[in-house]
Amino acid sequence: MVERAFWDDYKLDGHEHRVSLVKHRDGLECDACDRSYGDAYSCGECKFNVHLKCLFVFNILEIFEHPFHIGHGLKLLTTGAPDHTNPKCHLCGKNTKRLLYHCFVCKLNLDIDCAIDASSKAHLNMTWHHHPLLMGSFSFSMRCDFCYEGGKHGYFCPCCRLVIHESCVSVFDLPEISHPFHNIHLLKLITNGAPDYTDGTCHISGVDVGNLLYHCDICKFNMDLECAVKNTPPVALSNMKVHKHTLTLMPRLISFICDACGTKGDRSPYVCHQCHFMIHQKCAQLPRVIHVNHHDHRVSFKYPLGLGEWRCGVCWEEIDWSYGAYSCSLCPRYAIHSLCATRRDVWDKKELDGVPEEVEDIESFKRNDDNTITHFAHEHNLSKDNITLEENNLCGACVCSIGSNTFYHCSQSECSFILHETCANLPKKKRHFLRPGPLALCFQHQSYTNICHGCRQVFCKGFFYSRNSRNFDLLCSSVPVPFFHGSHPHPLLYLNSRLFGTMKTCQCCGVDEDKAVVGCMKCSYFLDFRCATLPLSVTLPRYDDHQLTLCSSDEKASDKYWCDICERETNPKTWFYTCKDCGVTLHVFCVVGDIRYAQPGGKIVYHAE
Repeated sequence: MVERAFWDDYKLDGHEHRVSLVKHRDGLECDACDRSYGDAYSCGECKFNVHLKCLFVFNILEIFEHPFHIGHGLKLLTTGAPDHTNPKCHLCGKNTKRLLYHCFVCKLNLDIDCAIDASSKAHLNMTWHHHPLLMGSFSFSMRCDFCYEGGKHGYFCPCCRLVIHESCVSVFDLPEISHPFHNIHLLKLITNGAPDYTDGTCHISGVDVGNLLYHCDICKFNMDLECAVKNTPPVALSNMKVHKHTLTLMPRLISFICDACGTKGDRSPYVCHQCHFMIHQKCAQLPRVIHVNHHDHRVSFKYPLGLGEWRCGVCWEEIDWSYGAYSCSLCPRYAIHSLCATRRDVWDKKELDGVPEEVEDIESFKRNDDNTITHFAHEHNLSKDNITLEENNLCGACVCSIGSNTFYHCSQSECSFILHETCANLPKKKRHFLRPGPLALCFQHQSYTNICHGCRQVFCKGFFYSRNSRNFDLLCSSVPVPFFHGSHPHPLLYLNSRLFGTMKTCQCCGVDEDKAVVGCMKCSYFLDFRCATLPLSVTLPRYDDHQLTLCSSDEKASDKYWCDICERETNPKTWFYTCKDCGVTLHVFCVVGDIRYAQPGGKIVYHAE
């Protein structure tokens, strides 16, 4: 399963294109070697993947004196063997991959291993490794297999890609250890990766063991150096938030269902021998009381959740009541999956067990009497008297026409500040899924612009919510969970693309969104925030105030249509506005524009980031 991809963009030394970092739990096939490691760089242009361990090949773009091909240079290619050449390696006879060395004179190809091994001139023989080694200074992209830091001086094995700093060689002083997690046999230090008869992961943590690990060949037991010597998990845990008894680590491969989160595990759980309680290692550290951004009240861990039909307030999926979950003591039917509640985009990482809960005043105004308030956004008192307004009066919060809605107006006759009653009642602080912590209501009264981090549109005057310099306009910060949109029959949920894998394509505009969308995973239906908050209907004076309706795309459409405003062709595969009376079709942003909360005729000052 791919954990993350396509937004971490890098420039790789020795390569002309930008590459993306890809993390793959099951190991990703590398185009430079035959091994499977978890992390790799991917080039979308050349269609190759290269493990971080194999990045050194981009420091050797050409080999001039290869012992098996003297006289001509061999150049590194990244798009596979050229057409009309034999794709097999000239030395070993195996098929070459996307990365290979090629002689343009003789039209022959060498795979990376054959080209590098024979030309590397490795000559250092160390007692702790069975291949000859090179010694030199490493680039920061070449990370030591022991300390995981890049750069510095050390040893490198071109055969099995072992990288070890000279200062880290002391790890080899313990070629065999007796460990409490496997005390029936000694564990031997291996420097060329896990044997093929194992799955290549640590039996304790489940992560890829890499080149350096401790191994028992009798039990086929692997343990990475992190668990073995650097940061060994405790054998027993006491006084944990999720369970009252002592929990003991069971260091073996075993299938189980975690009692704390209700999901499957495949290795080394913590168990309670008194009550048969069994949980993941990471779930043993779950907090007891937290605040999440999907709910106004605190939620607490409860095991078991309790009999009933429960649905998670974050992912909206069913919760098995026989396992642990987080629930609200004030809202008896509100609960969240343990793993959903502790996601980094949901929880602010603050444990609130034992912290007194303070009642916070979130009202944005002080009520003076039944008809008068003092609002934080204005220096004068605001009154609710029934007065007649001109049609072009705009609300100071949402910068929309007051219309027939109730409103507050400034008590000073020379001041024209007005607020919808609903806008005046907006809370000064609120929790919303756009940020883990609470958002604060702010007032933009100058002509300078901000950019909403939800829809990425420029906005100027009016109210907005903010957290840690991340600003969100009123439309984006008002999207509820779940979000129901007229374009799709199912509820749409907030999806953080950085947590859920690849980018999502917006159904409305066709643009790939790499940060956040609302969507239905079952139907692969996604909307970015700009399109999700479009008005379903609008009116424009130039069309006699007829109602313009937002229409979804038609994949089968073959006719051509032109926008009546810009007179350019419209794309039938993206959304558009149309008038049933006039029959016109209009680009979405020719109708609504690309700046939110701007006063007609006003001036704005825009500073690009």
